[in-house]
Amino acid sequence: MKLESLRAEVLEANLELVRRGLALYTFGNASGRDRASGLVAIKPSGVPYERLRPADLVVVDLEGRLVEGALRPSSDLPTHLALYRAFPALGGVAHTHSRAATAFAQARREIPCLGTTHADYFHGPVPVTRLLTADEVARDYEARTGQAIVERLAGADPLGTPGVLVAGHGPFTWGPTARAAAHHAVILEELAEIALRTLALDPAALPIPAYLRDKHFFRKHGPGAYYGQPGEEKP
Repeated sequence: MKLESLRAEVLEANLELVRRGLALYTFGNASGRDRASGLVAIKPSGVPYERLRPADLVVVDLEGRLVEGALRPSSDLPTHLALYRAFPALGGVAHTHSRAATAFAQARREIPCLGTTHADYFHGPVPVTRLLTADEVARDYEARTGQAIVERLAGADPLGTPGVLVAGHGPFTWGPTARAAAHHAVILEELAEIALRTLALDPAALPIPAYLRDKHFFRKHGPGAYYGQPGEEKP
């Protein structure tokens, strides 16, 4: 993928967060990785979305070394890079402070799989990380945030769990492309809102049975998937 195309895709992913009401002012960010070159494009730090242009996207390598761009990259770049290095299947990462998902993160509660809408995208609950220590926050905070996410996902398929809640912070989502990462940010917020309303109606609500969860997840994902049209890209 040419850098112009990568920047354009990542800009669109960032703007999708705004269109869907997940990012206020300069909150949040999205990035994308070109697998062929290993280069990553990410939103610049503190730049309002309405002013963003493709050329503003900062391009770095997987170690964070600047390749192209005149602006400072998002302060969350080390978190994104930690995820890309740990999970080769990822081609995009998004981070927001969306209201319902952040409420779960602040409560340090996972989002349970209470229904089939959730199971269409997450093969189980949306996990929550541990709270970072004072030393982790004081030194290499953003990189340690990425490490906490990787630690929480140990042994899991990151494409079967396309997002996580960072305790006390907010959601990070990902996917095979930047577009998919933004899509999953939108979905995660919807799932969080539905879960909040369900738990308000019934605080003792239980997750759906595994057989129903598996049916909904695997009819959309994996080799036996039959949802949608053949050859259609699925987020």
